[in-house]
Amino acid sequence: MMEAVQLDRLFMALADTGRRRMVERLSAGPATVKELAGPNDMRLPSALKHLKVLEDGGIVVSRKVGRTRTYSMQPDAFRDMDEWVRARKAAMNTAFDRLAEAMKAFPEEESTS
Repeated sequence: MMEAVQLDRLFMALADTGRRRMVERLSAGPATVKELAGPNDMRLPSALKHLKVLEDGGIVVSRKVGRTRTYSMQPDAFRDMDEWVRARKAAMNTAFDRLAEAMKAFPEEESTS
């Protein structure tokens, strides 16, 4: 399981619409900063700041060849998020199961209409 600080970075990275659009684009394959900035109506410096947040969140990785920086998805970018959500779902389902068992102890009231 990922430590809390890194999980916070991951959720924070996905909290912005523009960054989520970048992730959606990168899910289809690698892209340059220019290819990511254009559809989001961002200037390159702004796009680079957003990409840095995504990189710090462990979602993307970058590679520089010459003057071109290309970004791609981290292969297991959402593994820790999936584990966190799965653990929350399991805890919630356990609580509902306990509630259902507790409710069996009380007889149903007959409705009078």
